[in-house]
Amino acid sequence: MNYLERAKRVIALEVDELQRLSARLGESFCQAVDILKDAIDQHRKIVVVGVGKSGNIGHKIAATLNSTGASAVVLNSQNALHGDLGLVSPGDAVLAMSQSGETKELVDLLPYVRRFEVKVIGMTGKPESALGRHSDIVLNTGVEREACPLNLAPTSSSTVMLVLGDALAMVLLEARGFRSEDFAKLHPSGHLGRILLTRVSDVMRPLKALAVVGPDTPVKEALRQMTACRTGAAIVCGPDGALAGIFTHGDFVRGFQSGEALAESPVSRHMTQDPIAIPGEKLATEALQLLDRHRIDDLIVIDDSGKPIGLLDTQDLSRMKLI
Repeated sequence: MNYLERAKRVIALEVDELQRLSARLGESFCQAVDILKDAIDQHRKIVVVGVGKSGNIGHKIAATLNSTGASAVVLNSQNALHGDLGLVSPGDAVLAMSQSGETKELVDLLPYVRRFEVKVIGMTGKPESALGRHSDIVLNTGVEREACPLNLAPTSSSTVMLVLGDALAMVLLEARGFRSEDFAKLHPSGHLGRILLTRVSDVMRPLKALAVVGPDTPVKEALRQMTACRTGAAIVCGPDGALAGIFTHGDFVRGFQSGEALAESPVSRHMTQDPIAIPGEKLATEALQLLDRHRIDDLIVIDDSGKPIGLLDTQDLSRMKLI
């Protein structure tokens, strides 16, 4: 048996089914997004219910919805008729999932769910099934065949259901105007939270800890201050404190290679004028983008008036584990 060949066949089958899913998406998908959005806008929730593999997929979809600010709960269909139906409130949106659409536990539950003032979105591979008949909107997750060589184990069908759930969650995210800042509030811990919540002013080196020189300062004095501050750059400011430029070790090396006598030369002859700068209130992720885009190691941080208040370099971001 050629394992790689079999694995690629499984992947190809699932890709084919996803392409079919994409091709048949229509107005019902848009209506489903509107139902979910209306529920969230009214401070209601999305109730996800499914059985078996559909239930497993439902847990993942609910987690994705919650992580993007759309409140979602998972209703256990087996426990629902024994008190858990209390999770459902008028105005909620119900996302009911079953590939066959005839799963007994789900079918038995649906009439009781419909007693509430809720909208039901059915995700099923059989739109004409009991689930389809009990739903306000039906999203077709049907597949021509499973990726299982026996055409039995839920594979293509579960992938289609998962991807369709992701599509709902991501389109809903955009429809609600959900931003990276909102995402950060829900993910404060770990690497992702650090990246999304950290601002440039949280990471920068303050001006008092930097080499700050005037345009007429000799290069040797600028280098002395840079060494004392253990920084790879000196900020060059005019008499009024306005930013005039930046002098880096790279500028020094380029001047040295030119053969010019540098020691007593004014730093203004070798500095980079109009250096790249970033406001302190910007997110550290934006600083990362600037550093990468311009292929530089040092970034001057400025206040609202454009005057320098600090310096950010790649070592600072690395120390904070932002890169």
